[in-house]
Amino acid sequence: MMNIILFIMFLYFLSSILFLINFFISKKTTLNQEKMSPFECGFNPSSSARLPFSTQFFLISLIFLIFDIEIALLLPLIFLTLNFNPFIIFYSFMFLFILIIGLYIEYNEYSLDWKMI
Repeated sequence: MMNIILFIMFLYFLSSILFLINFFISKKTTLNQEKMSPFECGFNPSSSARLPFSTQFFLISLIFLIFDIEIALLLPLIFLTLNFNPFIIFYSFMFLFILIIGLYIEYNEYSLDWKMI
């Protein structure tokens, strides 16, 4: 137990020392307008870089990532069901049931409809 406490204290001390070294060595720059402006191949920016982002693209990309991860979790279930273990089959059906309920909720909230947002 004492070794774990010493190890945690050592890690805390080491991270604090590294943070302080970085703080004192880092190059301090003043915030001027030229360095804070967006870089567009050496030309002056033609418009503002802070354009509003459409939530349609954010929602669709978020839904894509969620379903992409779910498909990656479903692929090993194909090989696990070859043993015909009832627990694995039950949990795989529960996982699919949760996915279908999630898809149903997203459909009812019109998250999958482009024209509603």
